[in-house]
Amino acid sequence: MTFHLPAKPAILTPQEQEAVWFLGALLTVRTGGDGTGGQLAVLEHQGERGYNSPAHLHLDDDETFLVLEGELRVEVGGQARAAGPGSVAFLPRNLAHAFVVTSPQARFLTLHTPAGFEKFVVEAGTPTRPAEELPPDPAALGAMAAAYGIEIVGPPPSL
Repeated sequence: MTFHLPAKPAILTPQEQEAVWFLGALLTVRTGGDGTGGQLAVLEHQGERGYNSPAHLHLDDDETFLVLEGELRVEVGGQARAAGPGSVAFLPRNLAHAFVVTSPQARFLTLHTPAGFEKFVVEAGTPTRPAEELPPDPAALGAMAAAYGIEIVGPPPSL
């Protein structure tokens, strides 16, 4: 993948950032590939106990979690580790991983290098909180994820 440096710095106010509901949590794209020359995407996740991801791997990007509030359990490489405020989890591409929020609420960042994951989240998400949150159709989510270099390899972790 070829990167280009942006012509100017990207400084985005909260009003310029896109937020969507995705897998039952509010995700805000703090910055994406458009502002970073494709080099970085930063997403903020705000979810309640039980918010999780299916086991998956990224074919094209590395993912880093930075927990700001609450606690997650991150599962990777056959291990499950608790991650509380200040914890960082670096998950290299092509390594299956998943997470689940284990505290009443959590707020954390994911950094994706290079960018691209944010486009999947925006396409798969919805701009308003659904009245009734139903789990996504696994086959449809898997097909959409594949278009963004993400392979879903298993169910989400449970509490």
